[in-house]
Amino acid sequence: MKPGFRARYERDVTDGLKRLQPERLLLDRDLDGLPRLLQAYLRRVGVVGRPRTQNFRARFRGEIRRSHGSGWMRIRAEQHTFLGPEPARLFLMKASYLGLPFEAFHRFVGPTATMQVRVASLFQVVDARGPEMDQGETVTFFNDLCLLDPAALLEADIQWLEIDEKTLRGTFHHQGRTVAADLTFNADGDLVNYLSGDRYQSADGKAYVKYPWSTPVCEYQEVAGLRLMARGDAVWAEPGGPFPYARFEVEDITYNLGCPSVGGTP
Repeated sequence: MKPGFRARYERDVTDGLKRLQPERLLLDRDLDGLPRLLQAYLRRVGVVGRPRTQNFRARFRGEIRRSHGSGWMRIRAEQHTFLGPEPARLFLMKASYLGLPFEAFHRFVGPTATMQVRVASLFQVVDARGPEMDQGETVTFFNDLCLLDPAALLEADIQWLEIDEKTLRGTFHHQGRTVAADLTFNADGDLVNYLSGDRYQSADGKAYVKYPWSTPVCEYQEVAGLRLMARGDAVWAEPGGPFPYARFEVEDITYNLGCPSVGGTP
């Protein structure tokens, strides 16, 4: 019998936790030189004076669907992301549809991404991998930093360009790949949408099409002492019109699990 996704997820998390370093504080001067919109967003989130991020764990609930006409499946998900020289994004999701349990594991370690789906923990129905999957997960990794871990934007290799008074374009270099996204902010400085044309849609992990992909934020809340998204959607801009296929609610986020506490002068 193949090992369960949970066991593989926890093994990867354990490996990541072995590589952590002492925390360092993020100071106000660290924002110098960043675009005005990004500085305003980071200050509104509340990252200044807190430790720089090495990893985070997030838990979600929500709904997902495969097509316009299919029903919504309730989901619960857990994610652990590691930054630094050995980055990883591990996303484990469980769902149920018409009485059948589904389990999905997105694994993005180093430059390689996979996405596997099983029914009843036994029958594998999706095994997505390859360059399209690697690029798509790079877009998702950048999205996670923008919405779930904004402090990490200072550590990542990103070139910023102000498009207009509300829009900032980020070009993200990660593990040999480059993707871009437009970030839209409201008058209060909240990030209200992330839009990228570099992600691929696939229903079976074999055939891929590239459509614009966005994650509009519906609501904000205080999480772990920061102002972060509470609810958001994931939407494909298909030729026939928008296809909202996922709705997520953030239950909790914890940063720097296993890291030694801040000590000394940052």
